Amino acid sequence: MPPTTEKTPTRKTPQRLGDRLFSGASTGAGVLILVVLAGVAAFLVSEAWPALWADSERLPNQESVTLYIWPLLFGTLLAAFFALVIAAPFAVAIALFITHYAPRRLAATLGYVMDLLAAVPSIIYGLWGFFVLAPATVEPTRWLEENLGFIPLFDGPVSATGRTMLVASIVLAVMILPIATAVIREAFLQTPRLHEEASLALGATRWEMIRMAVLPFGRSSIIGGAMLGLGRALGETMAVAIVLSAVAGTVTFDLISSDNPSTIAANIALKFPESSGIDVNVLIASGLVLFAVTLVINMAARAVINRRRDFSGAN
Repeated sequence: MPPTTEKTPTRKTPQRLGDRLFSGASTGAGVLILVVLAGVAAFLVSEAWPALWADSERLPNQESVTLYIWPLLFGTLLAAFFALVIAAPFAVAIALFITHYAPRRLAATLGYVMDLLAAVPSIIYGLWGFFVLAPATVEPTRWLEENLGFIPLFDGPVSATGRTMLVASIVLAVMILPIATAVIREAFLQTPRLHEEASLALGATRWEMIRMAVLPFGRSSIIGGAMLGLGRALGETMAVAIVLSAVAGTVTFDLISSDNPSTIAANIALKFPESSGIDVNVLIASGLVLFAVTLVINMAARAVINRRRDFSGAN
């Protein structure tokens, strides 16, 4: 009979105290984030509940909560969308210039400057948009109305002060640019050196190497950086409140008019100090909608990133 071999039981290597503490702290931090998120959601729902079931006569402008929040949600999504459209290409271009074109000293300086821009308070951007950018856009927007007025985005009439949705979108784009650039830049720096050298060795130009090796590798990070910037644009308050000349209840795609929809965050900041009773519940209900929209966008971005990760150059 062939000899039988007995399996010896394997012993688990005991974890060191530091490993156990780190594992427990990491697990606790993850659970704490979920608890805080659930607590915020529960608070918003409980405080918004009276407004959701109140009679329209008691609500602002004697209209339903849906009719009150819809223009604010539209303005929030419109400003954030155009801010992302403006900022995303610039973020990719700046990240590529810093990582693959600029000399080392210049690249380091530009990296520090971009990181410092992320620390500038939003009210500073708002004041810059109000005093500098808004007056400077009056004449260009008149040209847009005269030559491209057939497009709904530039229908007019042009705002005489320049406090338009276009200026608000540009200010938001400048604000989210450092965040998106930092994420994308770090991804480009982590591109495998062998991929880049192999492309160049096969006769590719620098741009062809970037297109075939760098951009596919950083695709998921480009989406992630853009979504981080979009999250800040959705929740930005003071800069939009200072720059934008908003009219309550307005829904329009016109970017250069003086009649602009407000955003949820800016409306809460402007109305909350003088609100009381059911008006506060209505504002919290609008905050609940913004919370839900931000959560859905982040979940969708995470799904896109996870799906594209298997096809990225990292593999």
